[in-house]
Amino acid sequence: MNIYIIIGIVILVLLIMVYINSYNILNKRKNQIDNSFSVLDALFIKRNDLIPNLVATVKQYMEFERDTLDKITKLRVPANRASEEYVRDGEAEKVMKQIMIQAENYPQLKASEQFSNLQYSFNECEEQIAAGRRYLSASITDYNNAVTTFPSNIIAGMTGMKKHEWERATESQRRNVDANTLFK
Repeated sequence: MNIYIIIGIVILVLLIMVYINSYNILNKRKNQIDNSFSVLDALFIKRNDLIPNLVATVKQYMEFERDTLDKITKLRVPANRASEEYVRDGEAEKVMKQIMIQAENYPQLKASEQFSNLQYSFNECEEQIAAGRRYLSASITDYNNAVTTFPSNIIAGMTGMKKHEWERATESQRRNVDANTLFK
């Protein structure tokens, strides 16, 4: 067999292997971008589901504590301004029973703890989203680098693969979330 034919076959096999390898790398990186978007969507859904529910829980705790404080304050106000008697007969016992029943149902009702839990959960969600965005950015960079560097840029051109467009935040997305509006 002619040496030139063997060299030609070896070169052809190597080119086919480079093509297949580059094509597979490009597709893996493209899939990594899709995966990154999916992870971010899952985090956005988590935040969307979690934070309003936590805010509602904190509101309920605040309302309970306010009601309890109002009841205790009423116990301290004299029933008849002319007398020094603070509560009518049996009224204090009735109010205290109501407070005790609520306290038994909700033994850990402390708004400050609930606010701490809300703040922790909010921070955790935002940190996870930030990590997801960094992962997405790295995935896009890896893919775009592969699409624009030799020899994979030739394969990308042959298969119609183009640079991935960067996702940009809208002006409303760039604004900080106003937690005060969640409590209204």
